[in-house]
Amino acid sequence: MSERSKPVPASAGGIVDCHLHIVDAARFPFTPGVGYTPQPGESGTREELASALSAAGVTRAVLVQPSCYAFDNAAMLDAMASSAGRYKGIAVVNGDESDRALEKLAERGVVGVRFNLGSFDGAALSRPDAPALLSRIKARDWFAQVHARDDQWRGVAPLLLTSGVKIVVDHFGIGDPDAGLDAPGFRSVLDLGRGGHAVLKLSAPFRMVSDPDRYDRLDAHVERLFRAFGEDMRIWGSDWPFLAIDRKLAYETTLGFLRRWLPDAADRDRVLWRNPSRLFGFAE
Repeated sequence: MSERSKPVPASAGGIVDCHLHIVDAARFPFTPGVGYTPQPGESGTREELASALSAAGVTRAVLVQPSCYAFDNAAMLDAMASSAGRYKGIAVVNGDESDRALEKLAERGVVGVRFNLGSFDGAALSRPDAPALLSRIKARDWFAQVHARDDQWRGVAPLLLTSGVKIVVDHFGIGDPDAGLDAPGFRSVLDLGRGGHAVLKLSAPFRMVSDPDRYDRLDAHVERLFRAFGEDMRIWGSDWPFLAIDRKLAYETTLGFLRRWLPDAADRDRVLWRNPSRLFGFAE
């Protein structure tokens, strides 16, 4: 049976999707000239999100600021405000915000800051003010969520470890599976896991392997990652609404790949519910 045809794995407590985006150009115009500009038909409004989550039995979500909005978190915050506490958020900030501005974000449910080094701001963690921003994130007990290429992980991992900030590693931390298990950046990601302050997000394998029937190409990487990141430091995300890919995806299929690497129902429940509920402060 292919990964696509396997049933959605169950979770005893519920499901928390830890990686989704609000993309609503009609209500919230994109910030021009930055990141990826969604194409016509690539949308993810708060109403579409609620429908997708309900259909899949997902009860909580962590929204992540997409690059098309740069530092304007309004679309994400609007969806969070409509969710009656069911959504948390990972914002994007430029570091110039006042402490009160960050406090207001926290009051609205923000639990971390995103650093998209791969397609938004590759220098966000290499500028002189980066340690100060990480210190402010740590003081708030927020997460620093990082998406990076292999060569970028090698550069930023030492800073992240030194800062002591809580880390979320996006998209398995795998820049290019063809680079192999000894790629310097992948070894740096493993070091973050062994440091005990990093969370591994099992999200968007389709961005690394286009054919879902060939996810076996990631098996050796996932085995190493699971050794480095303890079972209580793993979460899942769908990457809805699936921007910048060359095919349509059904939301439910993004849950199906978990059965490959987490065949045990108790392990899936930990990743889908118990871990994110604890890490992001969702009420049981």
